[in-house]
Amino acid sequence: RCYVEDRSSKVAWLNRSGIIFAGEDKWSLDPRVELEKRNPLEYSLRIQKVDVYDEGSYTCSVQTQHHPKTSQVYLIVQVPPKISNISSDITVNEGSNVTLVCMANGRPEPVITWRHLTPTGREFEGEEEYLEILGITREQSGKYECKAANEVASADVKQVRVTVNYPPTITESKSNEAATGRQALLRCEASAVPTPDFEWYRDDTR
Repeated sequence: RCYVEDRSSKVAWLNRSGIIFAGEDKWSLDPRVELEKRNPLEYSLRIQKVDVYDEGSYTCSVQTQHHPKTSQVYLIVQVPPKISNISSDITVNEGSNVTLVCMANGRPEPVITWRHLTPTGREFEGEEEYLEILGITREQSGKYECKAANEVASADVKQVRVTVNYPPTITESKSNEAATGRQALLRCEASAVPTPDFEWYRDDTR
């Protein structure tokens, strides 16, 4: 906003690119820029749909009968956080090193927070785009959430799924007693990713 002391004053708005308005004559070609005069002594500048490129110093220059006066204001443009790039879903072998990437834009610079979506929901905080998992285990498989946040607007959140392959481990094997001529059930359960195939042998015969 800019105000003058009397109507005879000559006023101009300038920025780093040059003159925007001289009096009521518009020099700028930007259609978003306009004067706001709610009373005869007001000479304010309005910018519609502000963009990051509008950031910078703006000067209201007033030529009076006595001496010139200038008023300067610096426009700071804030931008909500937006995740621009995140790792694709990946499949790795247990024991591998994994690096997940999450890049975000915003002003002020967004703070990146990684979280493993488990019942405990362990968080990995810091202003880092990269989450490194050394020697990943089967318990560390699942979805990982990246959150980019600043104080301008709600956080932007995206997820990436990490699948961890590991070899079969027999978790349960039960014998069963059955009388001659009756049905017998032999149980074998195993844990593995991907899902294992089962084969039964008797005396080395499949």
